[in-house]
Amino acid sequence: MPRLTRSFFDRPTVAVARELLGQRLVHIVDGRRLAGLISETEAYVGETDLACHARAGRTARTERLFGPPGRAYVYLNYGLHWMMNVVCERDGFPAAVLIRAIVPTEGLARIRANRGGKPDKILADGPGKLSQALAITGVANGLDLCARGAALFIEAAPPAGVVVTRPRIGIDFAPEPWRSIDWNFIWPAAPRRTAQQPPGPRPANEEE
Repeated sequence: MPRLTRSFFDRPTVAVARELLGQRLVHIVDGRRLAGLISETEAYVGETDLACHARAGRTARTERLFGPPGRAYVYLNYGLHWMMNVVCERDGFPAAVLIRAIVPTEGLARIRANRGGKPDKILADGPGKLSQALAITGVANGLDLCARGAALFIEAAPPAGVVVTRPRIGIDFAPEPWRSIDWNFIWPAAPRRTAQQPPGPRPANEEE
């Protein structure tokens, strides 16, 4: 499938967040595809968005957030979990989409190993979990997801159908209206392939 190009991300962040649902996040590790369909996203838009890191201005931490669209903004949350974001809109304007959840579809054996044998239904149902599942770390911060030959990228896939919106998660520190704005997007009908597959050996002819 074709990869999403820079023009996809060079648009209003809220629109990108919604339209990323159903697309396929891919990380090639040791020549092997680890991938999943994006099932939850959140939008963070500009320095006036008091839930966005950009509220602190342009700093060493947020520099990548101000970069050109289509690049990764990956940061460590509470010193524990890597959070995968994609920068959106014009170069110099700080905005990004946080990828909050995926449904793993490729490289399942490696993904299960990366998650330490956790049950399939919780392999990648949170932002820290999906980064661990796909082996995404701070090394990816600033990577160009649209570059030819990039190992981390997003592939086009059939778009999600019905989308549910709700307030963003984990931003109780933010004042209103930012705390309650509906910039969290969920694909409720996302396929649950991994929930139906028990961990462990699979037939040799079964494709991952």
